[in-house]
Amino acid sequence: MPPQSPATPRQIAMIHTVSSLIPLFDGLAKQHLPRWQGFNMLDESLLRGTIRDNALSQTTMWRLAQIVRSAVEAGAGAVVVTCSSLGPAVDAAKPFCTVPLFRIDEGMAQAAVALGPRIGVLATLRTTLDPTSDLIRRSATQAGQPCTVIARLAEGAFQKLGSGDTAGHDAMVAQSLRDLAATADVIVLAQASMARALALVQDALHPLPVLTSPELGMQHIARRLSTDC
Repeated sequence: MPPQSPATPRQIAMIHTVSSLIPLFDGLAKQHLPRWQGFNMLDESLLRGTIRDNALSQTTMWRLAQIVRSAVEAGAGAVVVTCSSLGPAVDAAKPFCTVPLFRIDEGMAQAAVALGPRIGVLATLRTTLDPTSDLIRRSATQAGQPCTVIARLAEGAFQKLGSGDTAGHDAMVAQSLRDLAATADVIVLAQASMARALALVQDALHPLPVLTSPELGMQHIARRLSTDC
């Protein structure tokens, strides 16, 4: 009798808008979803167009839905969109997706509402600040928890990052964290690209929790998939 071949791992598609974050999510997928095999899909124009329009357009929402469909047709048994600016587009696509579809900030939002009623939300893009704030309010309502969102924009930090001035970006995010700390029970960083700046102020902010979306998001996805599958 021939030896049995190992089961083929299920596929999870990760849809990105920032190429530099792909290695981070590859590592998190391997850590938290060892029985799944990840593959990446990149379309930087989805975020660039949203920034240009200062809003998530119907065209961008439709284009994301098409990419999600393409991922499923390529064999994905689950899909995660790693760009928080596209969160409302992910929500709109969920009813039409035949496999579990996740936005990366879901886990972070659920963790935040469990830690305190005053939730600071820091972003470097307005197009990310508003969707993340809305998701936290919705998560609090679903959990039956009181919630006051204190939303802050680190104005100009994203532009510094785009020009290659990572030190300037990190310094602006760090200062915004210091300013927000006095009024919040917990702070969430709305973009994965902001997490590096936390190292500059983490000791000064302790014990105030500061949450980021990548790891909490992948942990949440792993829990959901272990339940659903």
